[in-house]
Amino acid sequence: MAATPAWPPRSAPRLFVTQELAQGISVPIEGNQANYLDRVMRVAPGDAVILCDNVTGEWAARVTETSKRSVVLEAVERLRPREEVPDFWLCAALLKKDRFDMVLEKATELGVARIQPVITRRCVADKLNLDRARSIVTEAAEQCARTALPEVAEPVKLDALLREWPEDRVLFFADEMGGEPAVARFAAHLPPAALLVGPEGGFDDAERDAIRAKIEAKPITLGPRILRGETAAIAGTALWMGAMGDWGAA
Repeated sequence: MAATPAWPPRSAPRLFVTQELAQGISVPIEGNQANYLDRVMRVAPGDAVILCDNVTGEWAARVTETSKRSVVLEAVERLRPREEVPDFWLCAALLKKDRFDMVLEKATELGVARIQPVITRRCVADKLNLDRARSIVTEAAEQCARTALPEVAEPVKLDALLREWPEDRVLFFADEMGGEPAVARFAAHLPPAALLVGPEGGFDDAERDAIRAKIEAKPITLGPRILRGETAAIAGTALWMGAMGDWGAA
């Protein structure tokens, strides 16, 4: 006798939805998500879709109706609760669009809780399309099977970030002028934590002095080479997750 196929199959498409999920409720899908399910994945009634709502967790859903403009799903059972996310913020200076897109995508994959774009004197960009940024983060979370979306905050100027910095959160400062090796510094400070990374031209002297004047700021080095902004953000986040984050429980 042939084995009964697993349900939902691992190949089922994944979507984040804004509606809070519960067993048996109907979930209408419209717009780009409906187009993806209908035109790209070619779902039909009875097919499985994995849904996440960023509140209750991950659910198996079944397609009940399809049309050119909408797909209707029924939430069948919860597969996983919303994941526990390490209390880690990435405060990254704005970069050129494609490079900051990479930061958004990889930070999501690595498991950060919050992405805080920062505007510094040497930034080549001073604006961020938040809707587009949140779309990139959502797609990245769907691809890597996260059940929680990182918060993407409004960009802030560096002086405002420092002025309003919470006293209970250590701020690891990736300083190209030198600091304590990152992993050693990470191990000495429990979460909550954050990593501050500068733009392609680095921080200027006045900015560096202002950061170092904060008692919460801990200068770190990410190695002997000068890294591009996106590389430093991704590498520093990966090092923190390996030392203090959720990788050990994976």
